[in-house]
This record gives sequence, C-alpha cells and structure tokens, in this order.
Amino acid sequence: MSDLKNKAVLITGASTGIGAAVARAMGRAGARVAVHYRGSRDAADGVARDIEKAGGKAIVVQADVTDTASVDHMVAAVQEAFGRIDILVNNAGGFVRRSPIVDAQDDYIDAVFRLNARSVVAVSRRVIPIMSAGGGGAIINVTTQAARTGGGPGAGLYAACKGFVSTITRTMAKELVKDRIRVNAVAPGVIETPFHDGHSSPEVLKNFANAIPMGRLGTAEECVGAFLFLADEAASGYITGQIVEVNGGQVMP
Repeated sequence: MSDLKNKAVLITGASTGIGAAVARAMGRAGARVAVHYRGSRDAADGVARDIEKAGGKAIVVQADVTDTASVDHMVAAVQEAFGRIDILVNNAGGFVRRSPIVDAQDDYIDAVFRLNARSVVAVSRRVIPIMSAGGGGAIINVTTQAARTGGGPGAGLYAACKGFVSTITRTMAKELVKDRIRVNAVAPGVIETPFHDGHSSPEVLKNFANAIPMGRLGTAEECVGAFLFLADEAASGYITGQIVEVNGGQVMP
C-alpha cells in the first residue's frame, strides 16, 4: 500500500480493537497516524509506540466525540501536527449498554445516538474543509452487519444508529465527490475485540459463532485489509458510496 506513505490519517476510537489494528497497519504502510482515544490513554500510547517502531509516525489525541468543542480541539490538534488530513476513519462507537426498546429512556437514547451516529457527522464536518483544501482524500465510516439485520438482543438502538451511518456514508459520497473526497464504509460482523466486554457473555458469543458460516468470530486484524483498500487511492480510486462487509459470511447482502 505505497499510496499511504506520508498520508495524514485520523482514526477515532483507535486505542483498542479494530481502530487500533487499523492504526498499526496504516503506520506500517508509512502513514502519519493520529491515534484518538477518549479514556484509554495508556492503550493509545501503546498503539502510537507500535506505529513508531514500525517506521510510521504517530500522535495521540484525546476527545469526547459526542462533544462539539472536544471534536473541534482534536481536529485542530491533528491539523497543527500534520498540516493536513488525507484520511479519516470514523471508528468510535459502542453499545453503551444493551436495552430493549421498551426500556429505553431519553438519556440512553441520546447517548447511543450521539456516540454512534452524531459523532460521524461532528468529526466529518470539521475534517472535510481541511481534506478538501488539501486536494481530496478518503473518509471511511464504520457501520456493522447489524445495520442490515436489526442487531442482537438489546442492541436495536445501536443497530439503528449504524443504519444511519450506512445511509450518511452514501449521502456524503454524493456531496463530496466534487471535492475529490471518496466516502465508503466497512461493516464488520461479530469481531472478537474489547467492544463486547461487559455487553456479550461467552454464551452469546458462542451462539454468534455457531451462526457464522466460517464457524468462528472474526479478529480485528481480519478487518484491516478492507480499510487499507478503501484508503488507498491507487487501489480504490473509482470506489465511493460503498459498504464492504467483513463478517465471515454471516450476512450476504
């Protein structure tokens, strides 16, 4: 992926899981990577060290992506450090907690929406002018197979928010094509990462694995290739508005 060498990359939610795996891979490809975290500073520092050891360059940036002022500060810090932003990966997200719709209170609804849906718009709208001024780039949003299926028990609001992400990906692709900005998304299936900690029991994960044609959960590293492909202009320059499914065959749209 030589096209990524020296590119300036911002990855939200990059301290653990898929975000961390993508950050390390882009660092190995020679990119300059901004590793965003909300509360896991030690983990983010570890990812940055790994990037530096692999020959890339990295900075660590903290922000609450549900807060506009915090997002503004984060994007400004990345622009100051790198001078530009060529690639944005909107990866931050999470269940908040599992809850059936009938029990969903306003604060819970707002929290799930702000973290998983609003944040994609909040970060993107700050990055787009910088990316456009630099001649274009790539935005990769992270949705999920649950956006197509409605999600598992108690994950309906999360799935619905990811449905928003899938749709806004197509909207952004249409709006930003004039700025030479390609917008695509990756939709992971059930991936064995800290994302499920405290939300999915071993029994639930085993049941998920049994429903996957490949017979197992995926790994964060197995998601990386889709991100590298979509970020690389040479490999995917004529691709925009698409959603790449990485789910072991569980969902075949």
